[in-house]
Amino acid sequence: MPSPALIIHAHLYQPPREDPRTGGFPIEPGAAPYHDWNEKIAAECYRPIAPLLERMSFNVGATLFEWLDAKAPDIAGAFVEADRASIARTGRGAAMAMPYHHLILPLASRRDKEIEVRWGIRDFERRFGRTPEGMWLPETAVDLDTLDVLAANGIRFTVLAPHQVETPPPFGQPAVVRTSSNRRIAMFAYDGLLSHDVAFGALLKDPRDWLARLSFPQNDIGAPICVDIATDGETFGHHHKQGVEVLRSVLDGIETTGLEPSNYASFLARHPPRTFTRIVERTSWSCAHGVERWRSNCGCRLVADTTQEWRAPLREAFDWLRGEVDAILAKTGAEIPDDPAVAARSLPIDWHTRRMFSSCAWFFDHLTGVEPRLCLAHARRACELSGNPKLLETLRDRWGLLIDK
Repeated sequence: MPSPALIIHAHLYQPPREDPRTGGFPIEPGAAPYHDWNEKIAAECYRPIAPLLERMSFNVGATLFEWLDAKAPDIAGAFVEADRASIARTGRGAAMAMPYHHLILPLASRRDKEIEVRWGIRDFERRFGRTPEGMWLPETAVDLDTLDVLAANGIRFTVLAPHQVETPPPFGQPAVVRTSSNRRIAMFAYDGLLSHDVAFGALLKDPRDWLARLSFPQNDIGAPICVDIATDGETFGHHHKQGVEVLRSVLDGIETTGLEPSNYASFLARHPPRTFTRIVERTSWSCAHGVERWRSNCGCRLVADTTQEWRAPLREAFDWLRGEVDAILAKTGAEIPDDPAVAARSLPIDWHTRRMFSSCAWFFDHLTGVEPRLCLAHARRACELSGNPKLLETLRDRWGLLIDK
């Protein structure tokens, strides 16, 4: 019998940080002494974690890859090499795909779901030279329609938090979910307690503590055959400075627990799903209220005594602008290309409209933060490309957005 598997998934992502007008990367003072946050996080996390990824599971957001192409191509190359090394070691790649932009897909139209998933697949194929088996969902936000789009495009599995599943499958095994069109897709539910204690640092103080949590008594009939942990990749080295070193020590010492480092695709090939389960619709890993964090003042915040009443108007305004841009494209008969690189050149108005929906705009506490301002800049650029000044006026006058800043 093969050893029980340990899967540690790192979700690596940054929002688009370029100036929508110039394509350059502005200085971000909060990241000093680095030029911007991407440069800072690349030094603290992406470069040191890259050699470890072949023994893990990971995904890289396309907008982060775009920045790496321009500013740190060695890291982009190291991510690809980690996937190749994983294939050589386990027979399956460690890398998962992701929708091209970090949209909350349950809040998007079916058309936009399909475009973002197809673009994510195309970008993955171009970079990794293979077809993806799994797809990581932004914020693990899920509904049956989103899973249907994944399955219709050949994606075999995704990963969710345990509270997003009505009955998580036992022993860390995958289960099958029937989608809105009765397609089938495999689903893993990661270990919530372990993932929490890694993400928030309790297990990143000493690798011995982490390894002790992974040790199970021999012949324990309740022991899992797969222990899977999922967290933001930036946890390691950026959010927790010692995180990469602790992670390396755990991976180096994992044989003492009887577990074997693996990835989701490799485990799925050895252990096909045996049960069905149901998801909890419109849920995510980072909002206790489903997907409300990205459209309402639900109470999810980082700083106490702040209000996020601005979230609903921002969502309403962007949804309105999405509809206006769709109407413009419909009049011209423009078709959205399947290749995101072609779309960026041929339909920049649609390109910027998609970027404005990056989930980070709603995640944090203040509308004046870096992430909302980046998304507002893309909204402004989409308005400019429309040739209709009334769009900007409406966003400013009706919703009071800082669209001209």
